[in-house]
Amino acid sequence: MQGLSDIALIAQVVALGSERAFGQLVEAHQEAVRRFLRRLTAGDEMRADDLAQETFIRAWQGLSGFRQLSGFETWLLRIAYRVFLDDERALNHSPLAHDGADLSTLDSGAAAASSPSRESSTAGLSMDLDQALSTLSETERTCVVLQCVEGQSIKEIAQIMGIPENTVKSHLLRGKKNLANYLRSNGYG
Repeated sequence: MQGLSDIALIAQVVALGSERAFGQLVEAHQEAVRRFLRRLTAGDEMRADDLAQETFIRAWQGLSGFRQLSGFETWLLRIAYRVFLDDERALNHSPLAHDGADLSTLDSGAAAASSPSRESSTAGLSMDLDQALSTLSETERTCVVLQCVEGQSIKEIAQIMGIPENTVKSHLLRGKKNLANYLRSNGYG
């Protein structure tokens, strides 16, 4: 159902320049975009929010180019990934290493409704997961986050990242293996 309402809103934006319709698209998809970018930036919420804002600016500018070859959210995540890559290049980061962004500002939305002890344990787990993700290569991290956090299919991940499906599978296999090894060596399971 979301896809149909997305299409109607996109049509309003493209045909009429409706900022209200675009605002509804942003509202419907901003959490997924921000969550994806938070994971790519190892929990750096300020950077992720800046990148999400740039993602939606680029989406607004390029919405007439959306051809419905994939879902709207997949299209947005592809833009978000490109924005992230541009930012990485601008910061002169190596594509295979991450400098370990500030992990003290983490998404605690799920933990906020919990008890204080559960909140701190959930925040700790989230911090450990962000640290584990930061040990992966940029491509492995992106593939793992897109599949495990965002629920994207292999085909959608390939579209978002602009790489072949078999390459996605290889990065997922390696990334999950490296994640499991890291977490196991740090007291998980």
